[in-house]
Amino acid sequence: MIVWLNGVPGTRQRAVAEALVEAMPGSTLYEPELIAGGLRMMLPEKQYESLADLRELPAWRRLVVDTAAALLAQMGGGALIVPMTLVSQAYRDEIFGGLAARSIAVRHVLLRPEETVLREHRMPAWVRAEAYAVDAGRRDPAEVADELAAALSSGAGDCGIVQTPEPTGETVAAGVLLFDEEERVLLVDPTYKPGWEFPGGVVERGESPARAGVREVAEELGIELDGLPRLLVVDWEPPVPPRHGGLRLLFDGGLLDAGRRERVLLPGPELRAWRFASEAEAESLLPPVRYTRLRWALRARARATALNLEAGVPVG
Repeated sequence: MIVWLNGVPGTRQRAVAEALVEAMPGSTLYEPELIAGGLRMMLPEKQYESLADLRELPAWRRLVVDTAAALLAQMGGGALIVPMTLVSQAYRDEIFGGLAARSIAVRHVLLRPEETVLREHRMPAWVRAEAYAVDAGRRDPAEVADELAAALSSGAGDCGIVQTPEPTGETVAAGVLLFDEEERVLLVDPTYKPGWEFPGGVVERGESPARAGVREVAEELGIELDGLPRLLVVDWEPPVPPRHGGLRLLFDGGLLDAGRRERVLLPGPELRAWRFASEAEAESLLPPVRYTRLRWALRARARATALNLEAGVPVG
């Protein structure tokens, strides 16, 4: 288990973390900041000289997850106590989702400072909505830790992220594009990875890609499609470590009318929001690879054809 102690300056995260290690026998202190320091020592300066914070490096976020998994395996039990401010929801999704993929539970705690400091350094709304909050401003760290240990034993702060195991090889994934009357495409916001996404997922063994898309729309949106959707794009995504790549298919799910939009029901642990976006709006929401795939899918739809892509580029 990971206990992530979030907070702003003035909450004495390190002191509370050390006290919590004492209050939770078998636990240990885990400081991802040390990973950033190691990267600074090993990477060429040109890799990070333009960054305000080394935590902007994808390698840092990946290593935070991998190191946590290795430490827990080495310990054989107990919890990792992580005193680190985390304000980017995209980084939260990447790190917490990566931990969930390794079946590592995350407890998210917000250490609240005294009110005057809180007004000056207010945490983002998503942190205040998700994390279990405990007052830590001028209190003794041991007192805060004892209160927190008791709350954690009762399940406080459980993020409940869906566990999506990391693939061990190439995969086939199917996404479905659904449209409104203005030809905007429906996107969903996963809790377990950064950026928005199309409804869809990995094709299961013995399942056709089109039926996988229908199943994923039902699971993610609570919407039953009428028949199988038409193929728009097949894109071969090359392996780029640590990702294995594979085939990515996009299908045309057609119009999602007002009546069915009212019945959209998201699975909370997996998706936090949905919206319709124009092609221009989607560029700022989707990861670049998926945005490129969307652009070609929209053109295939307009031409009533299907396109074969390799790494986002049409072939043939």
